[in-house]
Order: sequence, then structure tokens, then C-alpha cells
Amino acid sequence: MKSNEEIVREAYRLAEGNALDGAGFRALFTEDGSFNDIPNALSFRGDQVAQAVAGFAGVFPDVHRELLELHALGDVVAVELRIQGTHLGGFPTPADEIPATENRIDVPAADLWYLRDGKIERFNCYNATGVLLAQIGAHPDFASAIAAA
Repeated sequence: MKSNEEIVREAYRLAEGNALDGAGFRALFTEDGSFNDIPNALSFRGDQVAQAVAGFAGVFPDVHRELLELHALGDVVAVELRIQGTHLGGFPTPADEIPATENRIDVPAADLWYLRDGKIERFNCYNATGVLLAQIGAHPDFASAIAAA
């Protein structure tokens, strides 16, 4: 049986732009496992897990996750990383899609992986969404926020 660290490293490998395998990524999860994008309040289950990694790779086809620190603590694996890639696809937002800018991203993140019996039960991704948006040129509209208040 693979260690929890090996399972998490395999998950990252399968979510890379050059080796993308959404079905393989999904297969690492328990049947009821979840992938939670905490800053954006998004949660994915079942086949949505595979669609989430494929969707991100559609926006950043060369996506790479540079693992800086990885610590396996029993059934929890904590990872500090940087999400890197080039904005080559439309980035969906509630307002509309941000067209590709060809800007590079290098976004700090921390991931917590919770495993049970050799499968991922929950994956919580804490990414710096504000940094990502700024790097693709989508700066906050403070004037509108102030006017609305």
C-alpha cells in the first residue's frame, strides 16, 4: 500500500498540465471524497473533482505546482506550494469570462489533504486568489465597492 505522502504526490502529478489525468486524480478519492477550493467557497464531489482539475488546466494548460514543503502527519498531509502557469484560456467569473492574457501566474498556496484507508477523503486548497487575479490583470474595483457602501 502506498503511503499518504506518495498518494498526495501522485495527485499533484496527475493534475499537472503536461500529465493531466482527471479520471486518475478522481480515482485517488474516496467515493464521497471532496475537493474544496476554500477562498472561492467552491466544493467538488464525484466527477466534479475531475472536472475541477481539467477546468483549471483549461485556463492554465501548462499548470505546474511547485511543492515547497510537504509534511505527512498521520492521515493528514500538509503542503506549502506555488501554483504556476500561463493564462491561455478564458477564466470564468460570476460577471463573465476573463479572456486569456498570456500572463504568467505564480500563486502561493497551502493544501491540506485528509486521507482514510489509502484514499483522499478531503482536499482543502487555500490559494491566494487575489494574487492570481492581480497577476492576470483583474484588479479589484474599489471605487464600485465604496460607492455601493
